[in-house]
Amino acid sequence: MATARLRPQMMRLTDAAADRIKSVMANAGRPIVGVRVGVKNGGCAGMAYTMEYAERVEAADEVVEDKGVRVLIDPKAVLFLIGTEMDYKTEKLSAQFVFNNPNQTSACGCGESVQLKPAAEAH
Repeated sequence: MATARLRPQMMRLTDAAADRIKSVMANAGRPIVGVRVGVKNGGCAGMAYTMEYAERVEAADEVVEDKGVRVLIDPKAVLFLIGTEMDYKTEKLSAQFVFNNPNQTSACGCGESVQLKPAAEAH
């Protein structure tokens, strides 16, 4: 008899990230169901994280519900984001979402882009 394989957790949120997303959603000015996270080609290291308001859940979205927040993962980004922890950092001169991603192999010096490998290659 085959045993069910555990599915890795797509993404976790820190308390700071969840609180910030709740605040952003409350001030969106229009009805949204969550935030959509993805990756796009660009930057000096090759890829950059993206975030945008999501007005609806698309059929192919991977839905993550954590700490009372809904995060929708763009289907093209799923393999690059498995196991990622999303945090929100506030420093003296900046505040931003930070992705602690086990699939990240390097980042550019300015911190705007990263190099990622698909999770399937991580083994």
